[in-house]
Amino acid sequence: MINFKNITFTKIKQSLQVKKPWDDVIIFVLNVLIAIPLFLIAHENLIELNWAFNLDRILLFITLLLVIQLVLRLLRTIIIICVFAYILVLFYGTIIGNYGFESIYEDYDSMIYTMSDNPFPQDIIVSKLLPFPNKSLILNAIEYKNPKVRNFAVMATTKDFRDIRGYSEYRTIIQCFAVFKEINKRWNYVSDPKSGDYIATASESLNYFSGDCDDHSILMAACVRAIGGTPRLIHTKGHIYPEILIGSMNDLETVNFLIKNVLFVKESAGKQLHYHIDERNQIWLNLDYTASYPGGPFMFEEILGALTLN
Repeated sequence: MINFKNITFTKIKQSLQVKKPWDDVIIFVLNVLIAIPLFLIAHENLIELNWAFNLDRILLFITLLLVIQLVLRLLRTIIIICVFAYILVLFYGTIIGNYGFESIYEDYDSMIYTMSDNPFPQDIIVSKLLPFPNKSLILNAIEYKNPKVRNFAVMATTKDFRDIRGYSEYRTIIQCFAVFKEINKRWNYVSDPKSGDYIATASESLNYFSGDCDDHSILMAACVRAIGGTPRLIHTKGHIYPEILIGSMNDLETVNFLIKNVLFVKESAGKQLHYHIDERNQIWLNLDYTASYPGGPFMFEEILGALTLN
């Protein structure tokens, strides 16, 4: 039987302590990871003194390292406990195929990449911290491996654009556009219950092709991914819509020609394509239910969050 009287804070602290020098290694790695984004924010917001060899910025970075190191050392025990708990969560996420080590690396890498070329780097951190609405429910609802979803997507590819020749490199994108056409011509907008958000699974939406913007986005993303496309969901103020990865600007030129001259000639006549360019200069094309062709006008411009499905 455990004698709780003999359990003290000091004993708990000792049992959780990491042996040297690993505790210092953990703190130093955390220091660098925190200091880099903070330096980018300070660099953009503090007046440059224009010292020779950028000594003012070098001094700024060293100062940040020292201050963060001091704070982390003062909070050594609780910081290390939190790090281990976080590692366990990421390990679990990696095992079950959810948010894991690869995801956290990609998020940090893209955040730093974007911050380094942005006049308001602090806004990037804020946008990354903003939660994507109903993220876990949406991820579970995107049933791209469900046979019903896969079969519908395959059926859509046999109904439209099946005989397009000479664009084998863009076959998957063309087939995803066939899915877009099949879903959007059937989609019937129906609001959620007044009691709150209702997240329909992709297979459920296939019954009546009805629901609100998140239901449409879930179905579109599931079908696109089921046949090899790369979708993502964009969160704006009061709206969620899907996009598809096109590739480079050269790919966009080809896709633009296909949409305007081969696939959606009437729908896109005299209109332009609407897309976003991410931090890696990749092109994402709008697939919203409000659009009559891939790359139709955005309902809302300001992006509050993105959920990419690799």
